[in-house]
Amino acid sequence: MSELANSNPSPDPPGADSPLADSPVRNFMRQHYRHFNARELTAAAEAYRQFVDAQRGGKMMLTLAGAMSTAEIGVSLAEMIRQKKVHAITCTAANLEEDLFNLVAHDEYKVIQDWRALSVGDEVKLRDSGFNRVTDTCIPETVVRHIEHRIVKLWQAAAERGKTRSAADYVLSLFDDEELQQYYQVPREHSWLAAAKDAGIPIFVPGFEDSSLGNIFAARVYQGVVKSDRVVASGTQQMIDLVRWYHNESADSPIGFFQIGGGIAGDFPICAVPLLVQDLKIEVPLWSYFCQISDAVTSYGGYSGAVPNEKITWHKLLPEAPKFMVQSDATICAPLVFAYVLGW
Repeated sequence: MSELANSNPSPDPPGADSPLADSPVRNFMRQHYRHFNARELTAAAEAYRQFVDAQRGGKMMLTLAGAMSTAEIGVSLAEMIRQKKVHAITCTAANLEEDLFNLVAHDEYKVIQDWRALSVGDEVKLRDSGFNRVTDTCIPETVVRHIEHRIVKLWQAAAERGKTRSAADYVLSLFDDEELQQYYQVPREHSWLAAAKDAGIPIFVPGFEDSSLGNIFAARVYQGVVKSDRVVASGTQQMIDLVRWYHNESADSPIGFFQIGGGIAGDFPICAVPLLVQDLKIEVPLWSYFCQISDAVTSYGGYSGAVPNEKITWHKLLPEAPKFMVQSDATICAPLVFAYVLGW
Protein backbone atom coordinates (compact mmCIF):
# COMPACT_ATOMS: atom_id res chain seq x y z
CA MET A 1 0.00 0.00 0.00
CA SER A 2 1.31 3.45 -0.85
CA GLU A 3 2.57 5.87 1.79
CA LEU A 4 -0.19 8.28 0.76
CA ALA A 5 -2.89 5.69 1.32
CA ASN A 6 -1.46 4.94 4.76
CA SER A 7 -0.96 8.57 5.78
CA ASN A 8 -4.14 8.97 7.84
CA PRO A 9 -5.50 5.57 8.80
CA SER A 10 -8.76 5.47 10.72
CA PRO A 11 -8.48 3.88 14.15
CA ASP A 12 -9.62 0.26 14.11
CA PRO A 13 -12.34 -0.66 16.58
CA PRO A 14 -11.16 -2.87 19.46
CA GLY A 15 -11.46 -6.62 19.23
CA ALA A 16 -14.00 -8.83 20.94
CA ASP A 17 -11.68 -9.52 23.86
CA SER A 18 -11.04 -5.81 24.44
CA PRO A 19 -11.87 -4.31 27.85
CA LEU A 20 -14.35 -2.17 25.90
CA ALA A 21 -16.38 -5.28 25.04
CA ASP A 22 -18.91 -4.42 27.75
CA SER A 23 -21.51 -2.44 25.81
CA PRO A 24 -24.26 -3.90 23.61
CA VAL A 25 -24.03 -1.03 21.12
CA ARG A 26 -20.22 -1.17 20.94
CA ASN A 27 -20.28 -4.93 20.52
CA PHE A 28 -22.93 -4.72 17.80
CA MET A 29 -21.12 -2.04 15.84
CA ARG A 30 -17.75 -3.78 16.07
CA GLN A 31 -19.30 -7.08 14.99
CA HIS A 32 -21.46 -5.83 12.12
CA TYR A 33 -20.17 -2.42 10.99
CA ARG A 34 -16.87 -3.58 9.50
CA HIS A 35 -16.77 -2.10 6.01
CA PHE A 36 -17.57 0.94 3.90
CA ASN A 37 -19.75 3.63 5.44
CA ALA A 38 -20.54 1.45 8.44
CA ARG A 39 -16.85 0.97 9.26
CA GLU A 40 -16.36 4.74 9.01
CA LEU A 41 -19.12 5.23 11.59
CA THR A 42 -17.57 2.76 14.02
CA ALA A 43 -14.11 4.26 13.60
CA ALA A 44 -15.50 7.77 14.13
CA ALA A 45 -17.26 6.67 17.32
CA GLU A 46 -14.17 4.98 18.72
CA ALA A 47 -11.99 8.00 17.88
CA TYR A 48 -14.55 10.27 19.58
CA ARG A 49 -14.47 8.05 22.68
CA GLN A 50 -10.69 8.18 22.82
CA PHE A 51 -10.60 11.93 22.16
CA VAL A 52 -12.78 12.89 25.14
CA ASP A 53 -11.58 10.26 27.60
CA ALA A 54 -9.86 11.36 30.78
CA GLN A 55 -6.36 10.57 29.53
CA ARG A 56 -6.63 12.59 26.29
CA GLY A 57 -8.80 15.27 27.88
CA GLY A 58 -10.21 16.56 24.61
CA LYS A 59 -13.28 18.76 24.39
CA MET A 60 -15.92 18.54 21.69
CA MET A 61 -17.85 21.17 19.78
CA LEU A 62 -21.04 19.63 18.43
CA THR A 63 -22.98 21.29 15.62
CA LEU A 64 -26.64 20.65 14.85
CA ALA A 65 -28.21 21.33 11.48
CA GLY A 66 -31.34 19.78 10.02
CA ALA A 67 -34.32 19.05 12.25
CA MET A 68 -32.46 16.99 14.84
CA SER A 69 -34.40 18.40 17.79
CA THR A 70 -37.70 17.46 16.19
CA ALA A 71 -36.15 14.02 15.67
CA GLU A 72 -35.71 13.98 19.49
CA ILE A 73 -31.92 13.82 19.46
CA GLY A 74 -32.13 15.07 23.04
CA VAL A 75 -32.84 11.54 24.28
CA SER A 76 -29.18 10.66 23.67
CA LEU A 77 -27.51 14.07 23.31
CA ALA A 78 -28.66 15.25 26.74
CA GLU A 79 -26.82 12.35 28.36
CA MET A 80 -23.70 13.12 26.31
CA ILE A 81 -23.79 16.62 27.78
CA ARG A 82 -24.37 15.36 31.32
CA GLN A 83 -21.45 12.93 30.98
CA LYS A 84 -19.16 15.74 29.74
CA LYS A 85 -18.74 14.27 26.26
CA VAL A 86 -19.98 17.51 24.62
CA HIS A 87 -18.56 20.84 25.74
CA ALA A 88 -20.13 23.41 23.39
CA ILE A 89 -22.91 23.43 20.81
CA THR A 90 -23.56 25.45 17.70
CA CYS A 91 -27.02 24.94 16.27
CA THR A 92 -29.49 26.40 13.87
CA ALA A 93 -32.18 28.47 15.56
CA ALA A 94 -34.72 25.87 14.48
CA ASN A 95 -32.92 23.22 16.54
CA LEU A 96 -32.79 25.65 19.46
CA GLU A 97 -36.52 26.30 19.53
CA GLU A 98 -37.70 22.86 18.49
CA ASP A 99 -36.13 21.15 21.50
CA LEU A 100 -38.28 23.39 23.69
CA PHE A 101 -41.35 22.95 21.46
CA ASN A 102 -41.03 19.17 21.80
CA LEU A 103 -40.65 19.43 25.57
CA VAL A 104 -43.92 21.31 26.09
CA ALA A 105 -46.09 20.00 23.24
CA HIS A 106 -44.86 16.52 22.35
CA ASP A 107 -48.28 14.91 22.75
CA GLU A 108 -49.90 17.41 20.38
CA TYR A 109 -47.53 16.57 17.53
CA LYS A 110 -48.94 14.60 14.60
CA VAL A 111 -46.88 11.85 12.97
CA ILE A 112 -47.68 10.97 9.35
CA GLN A 113 -46.91 7.33 8.62
CA ASP A 114 -47.01 7.54 4.81
CA TRP A 115 -45.75 11.10 4.42
CA ARG A 116 -44.37 10.53 0.91
CA ALA A 117 -47.91 9.92 -0.35
CA LEU A 118 -49.33 13.24 0.85
CA SER A 119 -51.08 15.22 -1.86
CA VAL A 120 -51.17 18.98 -2.19
CA GLY A 121 -54.68 18.80 -0.77
CA ASP A 122 -53.41 16.84 2.23
CA GLU A 123 -50.78 19.51 2.84
CA VAL A 124 -53.42 22.23 2.69
CA LYS A 125 -55.51 20.35 5.27
CA LEU A 126 -52.51 20.11 7.60
CA ARG A 127 -51.79 23.81 7.14
CA ASP A 128 -55.39 24.80 7.78
CA SER A 129 -55.46 22.56 10.87
CA GLY A 130 -52.52 24.50 12.31
CA PHE A 131 -49.66 22.07 11.67
CA ASN A 132 -46.20 22.71 10.24
CA ARG A 133 -44.76 19.54 8.68
CA VAL A 134 -41.15 18.38 8.98
CA THR A 135 -40.97 15.15 6.94
CA ASP A 136 -43.20 12.77 8.97
CA THR A 137 -43.64 15.01 12.01
CA CYS A 138 -46.08 17.92 12.21
CA ILE A 139 -45.45 20.65 14.78
CA PRO A 140 -48.59 22.35 16.06
CA GLU A 141 -48.68 26.11 15.53
CA THR A 142 -50.17 26.42 19.03
CA VAL A 143 -46.80 25.64 20.65
CA VAL A 144 -45.11 28.40 18.63
CA ARG A 145 -47.65 30.92 19.92
CA HIS A 146 -47.39 29.56 23.46
CA ILE A 147 -43.64 30.13 23.54
CA GLU A 148 -44.01 33.46 21.74
CA HIS A 149 -46.25 34.74 24.54
CA ARG A 150 -43.51 34.02 27.09
CA ILE A 151 -40.39 35.00 25.20
CA VAL A 152 -41.71 38.34 23.91
CA LYS A 153 -41.89 39.47 27.55
CA LEU A 154 -38.19 38.69 27.93
CA TRP A 155 -37.31 40.62 24.77
CA GLN A 156 -39.38 43.58 25.93
CA ALA A 157 -37.77 43.62 29.37
CA ALA A 158 -34.30 43.51 27.80
CA ALA A 159 -35.20 46.39 25.49
CA GLU A 160 -36.36 48.48 28.44
CA ARG A 161 -33.05 47.88 30.20
CA GLY A 162 -30.93 48.28 27.09
CA LYS A 163 -29.57 44.74 27.46
CA THR A 164 -28.24 42.44 24.74
CA ARG A 165 -28.31 38.66 25.17
CA SER A 166 -27.85 35.75 22.81
CA ALA A 167 -30.84 33.99 21.28
CA ALA A 168 -29.92 30.91 23.31
CA ASP A 169 -29.92 32.87 26.59
CA TYR A 170 -33.53 33.90 26.09
CA VAL A 171 -34.68 30.36 25.36
CA LEU A 172 -32.68 28.95 28.28
CA SER A 173 -34.29 31.53 30.57
CA LEU A 174 -37.64 29.90 29.90
CA PHE A 175 -36.45 26.87 31.87
CA ASP A 176 -36.52 29.12 34.94
CA ASP A 177 -40.23 29.78 34.36
CA GLU A 178 -41.85 27.55 36.98
CA GLU A 179 -45.27 28.14 35.47
CA LEU A 180 -44.06 26.63 32.17
CA GLN A 181 -42.99 23.40 33.84
CA GLN A 182 -46.57 22.17 34.18
CA TYR A 183 -46.68 21.87 30.38
CA TYR A 184 -43.71 19.51 30.06
CA GLN A 185 -44.86 16.43 28.13
CA VAL A 186 -41.58 14.51 27.95
CA PRO A 187 -39.05 14.00 30.75
CA ARG A 188 -36.88 17.07 31.25
CA GLU A 189 -33.82 14.81 31.03
CA HIS A 190 -34.68 14.23 27.34
CA SER A 191 -34.13 17.91 26.56
CA TRP A 192 -30.62 18.66 25.38
CA LEU A 193 -31.27 22.35 26.07
CA ALA A 194 -32.06 21.59 29.70
CA ALA A 195 -28.88 19.51 29.96
CA ALA A 196 -26.82 22.31 28.40
CA LYS A 197 -28.31 24.83 30.82
CA ASP A 198 -27.55 22.61 33.81
CA ALA A 199 -24.00 21.98 32.60
CA GLY A 200 -23.37 25.63 31.75
CA ILE A 201 -21.93 24.87 28.32
CA PRO A 202 -22.10 27.60 25.66
CA ILE A 203 -24.65 27.48 22.84
CA PHE A 204 -24.02 29.54 19.70
CA VAL A 205 -26.92 30.21 17.32
CA PRO A 206 -25.93 31.90 14.06
CA GLY A 207 -28.74 33.01 11.78
CA PHE A 208 -31.39 33.34 14.49
CA GLU A 209 -33.71 35.12 12.07
CA ASP A 210 -34.04 31.87 10.09
CA SER A 211 -36.49 30.27 12.53
CA SER A 212 -40.03 30.62 13.83
CA LEU A 213 -38.95 32.61 16.89
CA GLY A 214 -36.52 34.63 14.78
CA ASN A 215 -39.35 35.54 12.40
CA ILE A 216 -41.52 36.48 15.37
CA PHE A 217 -38.74 38.61 16.84
CA ALA A 218 -38.34 40.52 13.56
CA ALA A 219 -42.11 40.97 13.31
CA ARG A 220 -42.42 42.35 16.84
CA VAL A 221 -39.53 44.76 16.28
CA TYR A 222 -41.16 45.83 13.01
CA GLN A 223 -44.39 46.52 14.90
CA GLY A 224 -42.63 48.33 17.74
CA VAL A 225 -43.80 45.76 20.29
CA VAL A 226 -40.11 45.12 21.02
CA LYS A 227 -38.33 48.47 20.95
CA SER A 228 -34.96 47.41 19.55
CA ASP A 229 -33.45 44.60 17.54
CA ARG A 230 -30.24 45.06 19.56
CA VAL A 231 -31.65 42.94 22.40
CA VAL A 232 -30.61 39.77 20.50
CA ALA A 233 -26.87 39.46 19.96
CA SER A 234 -25.76 39.69 16.35
CA GLY A 235 -23.85 37.01 14.52
CA THR A 236 -20.70 39.12 14.81
CA GLN A 237 -21.03 39.31 18.59
CA GLN A 238 -21.56 35.55 18.78
CA MET A 239 -18.47 34.97 16.66
CA ILE A 240 -16.47 37.11 19.08
CA ASP A 241 -17.82 35.06 21.99
CA LEU A 242 -17.00 31.84 20.15
CA VAL A 243 -13.45 32.99 19.38
CA ARG A 244 -12.96 33.91 23.02
CA TRP A 245 -14.25 30.47 24.09
CA TYR A 246 -11.95 28.63 21.69
CA HIS A 247 -8.92 30.73 22.60
CA ASN A 248 -9.42 30.03 26.30
CA GLU A 249 -10.35 26.35 26.07
CA SER A 250 -7.69 25.35 23.53
CA ALA A 251 -4.97 26.55 25.89
CA ASP A 252 -5.57 23.48 28.06
CA SER A 253 -7.28 20.92 25.81
CA PRO A 254 -7.43 19.81 22.20
CA ILE A 255 -10.83 20.62 20.74
CA GLY A 256 -12.70 18.44 18.30
CA PHE A 257 -15.55 19.10 15.91
CA PHE A 258 -18.53 16.75 15.54
CA GLN A 259 -20.79 18.03 12.79
CA ILE A 260 -24.34 16.88 12.13
CA GLY A 261 -25.45 18.12 8.73
CA GLY A 262 -23.87 21.16 7.13
CA GLY A 263 -24.75 24.75 6.44
CA ILE A 264 -24.36 27.61 8.87
CA ALA A 265 -24.38 25.41 11.97
CA GLY A 266 -21.12 23.84 10.81
CA ASP A 267 -19.43 26.57 8.82
CA PHE A 268 -19.90 29.32 11.43
CA PRO A 269 -18.04 27.68 14.34
CA ILE A 270 -15.29 26.00 12.35
CA CYS A 271 -14.24 29.44 11.07
CA ALA A 272 -13.29 30.54 14.58
CA VAL A 273 -9.88 28.91 14.20
CA PRO A 274 -8.75 30.55 10.93
CA LEU A 275 -10.06 33.83 12.35
CA LEU A 276 -7.72 33.44 15.30
CA VAL A 277 -4.76 32.19 13.28
CA GLN A 278 -4.97 34.27 10.11
CA ASP A 279 -6.86 37.41 11.10
CA LEU A 280 -5.80 37.90 14.72
CA LYS A 281 -2.34 36.31 14.28
CA ILE A 282 -2.84 34.32 17.48
CA GLU A 283 -1.27 30.88 17.51
CA VAL A 284 -3.81 28.32 18.71
CA PRO A 285 -4.13 24.60 18.03
CA LEU A 286 -6.35 23.81 15.06
CA TRP A 287 -9.43 21.59 15.41
CA SER A 288 -8.00 18.23 16.45
CA TYR A 289 -10.79 15.78 15.55
CA PHE A 290 -13.39 16.04 12.83
CA CYS A 291 -16.45 14.01 11.96
CA GLN A 292 -19.39 14.97 9.80
CA ILE A 293 -22.58 12.96 9.43
CA SER A 294 -24.50 14.18 6.41
CA ASP A 295 -26.46 12.86 3.46
CA ALA A 296 -24.84 15.52 1.26
CA VAL A 297 -22.74 14.04 -1.53
CA THR A 298 -19.29 15.33 -2.38
CA SER A 299 -19.98 18.40 -4.46
CA TYR A 300 -18.36 21.15 -6.51
CA GLY A 301 -18.03 24.27 -4.38
CA GLY A 302 -20.50 23.27 -1.69
CA TYR A 303 -19.66 23.29 2.02
CA SER A 304 -21.96 20.52 3.24
CA GLY A 305 -20.46 18.00 0.85
CA ALA A 306 -16.83 19.11 1.14
CA VAL A 307 -14.45 16.35 2.19
CA PRO A 308 -12.60 16.92 5.50
CA ASN A 309 -9.18 17.33 3.87
CA GLU A 310 -10.39 20.52 2.15
CA LYS A 311 -10.50 22.17 5.58
CA ILE A 312 -6.73 21.78 5.95
CA THR A 313 -6.04 24.49 3.38
CA TRP A 314 -8.22 26.95 5.31
CA HIS A 315 -6.26 26.52 8.56
CA LYS A 316 -9.29 24.85 10.13
CA LEU A 317 -8.11 21.32 10.71
CA LEU A 318 -4.86 19.72 11.84
CA PRO A 319 -3.45 17.57 9.01
CA GLU A 320 -2.94 14.67 11.44
CA ALA A 321 -6.37 15.00 13.07
CA PRO A 322 -8.69 11.98 12.88
CA LYS A 323 -11.09 12.79 10.05
CA PHE A 324 -14.35 11.05 9.17
CA MET A 325 -17.14 11.64 6.66
CA VAL A 326 -20.21 9.47 7.28
CA GLN A 327 -22.64 9.87 4.42
CA SER A 328 -25.88 8.73 5.94
CA ASP A 329 -28.97 9.76 7.90
CA ALA A 330 -27.87 11.54 11.08
CA THR A 331 -31.10 10.62 12.87
CA ILE A 332 -29.91 7.01 12.67
CA CYS A 333 -26.15 7.46 12.98
CA ALA A 334 -25.73 10.18 15.62
CA PRO A 335 -27.55 8.26 18.40
CA LEU A 336 -25.39 5.23 17.58
CA VAL A 337 -22.20 7.29 17.97
CA PHE A 338 -23.49 8.75 21.25
CA ALA A 339 -24.47 5.32 22.57
CA TYR A 340 -21.02 3.97 21.62
CA VAL A 341 -19.25 6.82 23.41
CA LEU A 342 -21.46 6.48 26.48
CA GLY A 343 -21.01 2.72 26.64
CA TRP A 344 -24.70 1.90 26.32
